[in-house]
Amino acid sequence: MLDVENLSISFLRYDGLVHRREVQALAGIDLSVARGEVMALVGASGAGKSLLAHALFGILPVNAVVRGSMRLDGTALDDAHCGSVNGRRMALVPQSLSHLDPLARCGRQLQWAAKRGGIPRTKERLAEALDSFGLGPEVLTLYPHQVSGGMARRLMLAMATIANPDLIVADEPTSGLDPDAAGGVLGHLRRLVDAGKAVLLITHDLVSAVSHSDRVAILENGRMVSIEPADAFSGDGAKLTDPYARALWLAMPGNRFTVTPDGRGDIECSS
Repeated sequence: MLDVENLSISFLRYDGLVHRREVQALAGIDLSVARGEVMALVGASGAGKSLLAHALFGILPVNAVVRGSMRLDGTALDDAHCGSVNGRRMALVPQSLSHLDPLARCGRQLQWAAKRGGIPRTKERLAEALDSFGLGPEVLTLYPHQVSGGMARRLMLAMATIANPDLIVADEPTSGLDPDAAGGVLGHLRRLVDAGKAVLLITHDLVSAVSHSDRVAILENGRMVSIEPADAFSGDGAKLTDPYARALWLAMPGNRFTVTPDGRGDIECSS
């Protein structure tokens, strides 16, 4: 469904008043997500995960320079086509809660999402979308500042999925949620995938990614390190093909991660 080939993103910066140079942020990214699949994109803060998501939806800053190709079922995700697929064929769950309009009631914003997706904006449809993420119809009358951070995040998930898009790009969708609510969100995304949708799950939480994904792509400093089967992240990581992926897995609490006397983390190594 989603095919990203040799994607590179740079930003133009001025050196002085005249001369410009490019600062590279992503380089040579190859990624594909099939129908019926959750692909997790994992990396530390600053690795370029959200940048990739913004490129897919054409919402990069004006000084961004994009090279390579991005396609959804063969349709190029460029300026000519993004408007026709965003909100209908593909939807973004943004990372920041600031994407919610503080001056509009939650119900109004959910209506806008339904309109973008070309579906009826009935109260029943809006309530059904909220209920999918454990929110009651009373949320429709509230403003974003009147709901908790976790409820606001679930509202954004309802907005992204109300039009039943084929591809959902979820950027840190469980941030700020308690374990039960986070499990419910990931479970709902899994059910969408089981119904034939595709999900690109962007997260820094490798443990959650492994338990709810089919494959895991690891991004480091703007480069794709490896793409591994989710079930390879088990035991001592012997099934993982990349040393960085293995080290990342072993650093997870409960594996071979220990705290040294100086307070720094370390990985136990067998002799």
